[in-house]
Amino acid sequence: MSGKIISGIQQIGIGVSDVQAAFKWYRQNFGMSVPVFEEAAEAALMLPYTGGEPRSRHAILAINMQGGGGFEIWQYTSRTPEGPKFEPQLGDLGINIAKMKSKNVEATYDLFNRRGLHVLGELQKDPYGKPTFFIKDPWDNIFQIVTSNSWFQQRKTDLPGGPNGAIIGVTDIEKARTLYSDILGYDTIIYEEEGVFDDLKAVPGGDKKVKRILLRHSKPMEGAFSPLLGASEIELVVAVNRQPKKIFENRFWGDLGYIHLCYDINGMQALKEECEAKGFPFTVDSANSFDMGEAAGHFTYIEDPDGALIEFVETHKVPIMKKIGWYLNLQKRNPKKPLPKFMLKAMGMSEVKD
Repeated sequence: MSGKIISGIQQIGIGVSDVQAAFKWYRQNFGMSVPVFEEAAEAALMLPYTGGEPRSRHAILAINMQGGGGFEIWQYTSRTPEGPKFEPQLGDLGINIAKMKSKNVEATYDLFNRRGLHVLGELQKDPYGKPTFFIKDPWDNIFQIVTSNSWFQQRKTDLPGGPNGAIIGVTDIEKARTLYSDILGYDTIIYEEEGVFDDLKAVPGGDKKVKRILLRHSKPMEGAFSPLLGASEIELVVAVNRQPKKIFENRFWGDLGYIHLCYDINGMQALKEECEAKGFPFTVDSANSFDMGEAAGHFTYIEDPDGALIEFVETHKVPIMKKIGWYLNLQKRNPKKPLPKFMLKAMGMSEVKD
């Protein structure tokens, strides 16, 4: 027993130029309609990734009550966020694409096309034979819509659920698996192939040869939020015949794009020891607690072997129903035990309806 529990992907951080416009687009088209917290403040602890200075920002953490992770929608307010100086290609180093889960990928594809959204290419089948497609948001972030049967609430909608994974560009799959398989527990290979793939051709660089491996967990997740966060997957991609670039080369964390992948965890000390032993020391550590007014906990960051930022959050306090001031202290309960479903559903009471 290692003493750490990873409950799933808590959120994917997305740097945008207009936090309110992004929140509206994500809730209308991705169902990310429940704000868990909203805060304007200084990111004082991220100095290794913000040029050594604290930077002001406005952030909204939004979740989808169908289940999956959240989005930490993040906008600099003290500087103009920068985009990459080049168009990132599949296999460039860092988080390439967020995966969004759908009950019916074909129906989601039809809905997005009817809405006139920026759908990339046509419906395809992944190497496992499942339908999939890609879509680009107004801020140039690419999302893959994938099949899932891991749901918290079944709603009558063709909108996707929350994020359930990511495509991450790496230079060496085996090296990367020390983190993604050994520490994060993605121990099951769904497919591992090399070639040029029809299902990737619609994304920049997707018409070139790559190595790809899709990883999932063999065991169901445990922990307070595991029923809401659900199952997740990581796809590691290596560009075969070219030198990949770092997506965040010469830019700050918080600039435009996917800034981190965050896991909800319990047992930070045990996790710290394991990460250090395997060569992934914490690069940022909030120590005992951060307090975002509406939520509190302990957060840390590590880098994958190619510099992609992975965040860990041990939640201490979370709003269940803000309207009546109902907050939950998670430090006094069995860390393995899921929260009761009614409590997790109550978080949906603050849903923003357009």
